[in-house]
Amino acid sequence: MLLLPALAALGLTTQCQSSKPTATAAATAPVTASVATPKEYRYTTAPNDPLGVRVYKLANGLTVYLSDYKNAPRIQTYIAVRAGSKNDPATATGLAHYLEHMVFKGTSRLGTKDWAQEKPQLDKIEALYEQYRGERNDPVARKRTYHQIDSISGVAARYAVPNEYDKLMGSIGSKGSNAHTSNEETVYQEDIPSNQLEKWSAVQAERFKEMVPRLFHTELEAVYEEKNRGLDSDFNKEFEALNAALFPTHPYGTQTTIGTIEHLQNPSITEIKKYFTQYYVPGNVA
Repeated sequence: MLLLPALAALGLTTQCQSSKPTATAAATAPVTASVATPKEYRYTTAPNDPLGVRVYKLANGLTVYLSDYKNAPRIQTYIAVRAGSKNDPATATGLAHYLEHMVFKGTSRLGTKDWAQEKPQLDKIEALYEQYRGERNDPVARKRTYHQIDSISGVAARYAVPNEYDKLMGSIGSKGSNAHTSNEETVYQEDIPSNQLEKWSAVQAERFKEMVPRLFHTELEAVYEEKNRGLDSDFNKEFEALNAALFPTHPYGTQTTIGTIEHLQNPSITEIKKYFTQYYVPGNVA
């Protein structure tokens, strides 16, 4: 079974190399039910499950759900993080959703022309956003700081490779590259050819290794647009009002996935990094 060793790359260190032992003397020797041979993955199943899902727990804590699909030589992949808008800090709502956008922007090796030149600019932008957040009551200072953010963002953008992740996925024949954030989860999905699993795994391992706030300034525009669509949606208004009434003291009702206008206008890269470090870990991902 190729899937397990490939997925072991997702952060993601394991001693196993295959889901089945190789035909060696050691592998074919009798073993007790309580002891796994070196190259064996154990799994659990649910009784009477029509999909026959196997649930694997890797050594690093990552959970893998595997269900065979024989109608086409493709694999529908989902990487689910057990954290969503419910986990946003009350002072930085919309953070989980904005992080979802950032995960598509690459890493120190993916999506950059020159990381050594780009990183100092990104560090400056992060510091300036923290400064900007602290200047809410000083319009003159905020305008000056925003001008600096805009200027340095332009410099940083010179080193970015836009859409490199999407191009990589396209090059292996992936379809349906997408993600969503809800109260409880953030999920990233791809539909890949089954013979491209190793390449997909390598890219995902790199992608979830670190979060780089690349093109942060311009990506805010996309999030603003989502917020504006929500403000114009009657369904969205009703849904938020219902949650506020049902959960008046719970994050379900006190904050939304997109976040408040106030928080969107005062984003914190520092808080986003903290969120990524806390929740985007193998034991919290499946």
